Amino acid sequence: AIAENFFGHLKEELFHHNKFDTTEEFTTQLHDYIDWYNTTRISTTLKGLSPAEYRAQTLAA
Repeated sequence: AIAENFFGHLKEELFHHNKFDTTEEFTTQLHDYIDWYNTTRISTTLKGLSPAEYRAQTLAA
């Protein structure tokens, strides 16, 4: 279920809104998206924190 959720977000937020002319352009955008998804995006599930902020808070506790 977790993987399905991620790929659903990936398709909606990256693929449906962009056209890629080259494989390199796609690869760059995919790496940027995964980095954003894992570090900066704000999640209501994480009490309004980004994943990086949530991990830092959890490790500090």
